Amino acid sequence: MSNQSLKLEFWYEFASTYSYLSAMRIESLASAAGVAVEWKPFLLGPIFQAQGWHTSPFNLYPAKGRHMVRDIERIVAERGLRFALPGTFPQNSLQASRVALLGSDEGWVAPFTRAVYLAEFADGADIADRAVLAAILRGLGLDPERIIARIDQPDLKQQLKEQTTCAQERGLFGAPSFVVGDELFWGDDRLEQALAWARRG
Repeated sequence: MSNQSLKLEFWYEFASTYSYLSAMRIESLASAAGVAVEWKPFLLGPIFQAQGWHTSPFNLYPAKGRHMVRDIERIVAERGLRFALPGTFPQNSLQASRVALLGSDEGWVAPFTRAVYLAEFADGADIADRAVLAAILRGLGLDPERIIARIDQPDLKQQLKEQTTCAQERGLFGAPSFVVGDELFWGDDRLEQALAWARRG
């Protein structure tokens, strides 16, 4: 059982391929380390725009984008996962992020997050499609009508804006990011290091 005094914040963006990799393994690694995970969905769009980028750096720099795809393919093969880059990349993650925030409040954010990533990056589904989100929620035994109806409510919209602003103020510039106290770790390959840091208490 994790010690609640040992905590790691997992900041992720649903459009992020490397966040997919972390989401699929963070719970087991954190449990083994005795560290509690706080799931923090946010939007990278405003952060990229503040840096003068209008899209993902993987689109701005095609060579980097091609390398990312091959890199992900190698990693998922090692981890027993699947990968299919969606037809539209990066995807619009606004609605999924709002749903995830509701899941944070209600206790189902982790399974929802993993299911969204699998739909998006294993099956190539469009997570901006409310029917896709509804199917994911239904598959988790949740009420899609009630939850989808909340997406457009002002309080949930504001909550996501505040979460994204918090990410900016804390110096996040990409995803996945792991925060332990004042320490920031960026990238799926830094997850183990972040957990080790969290164990220091």
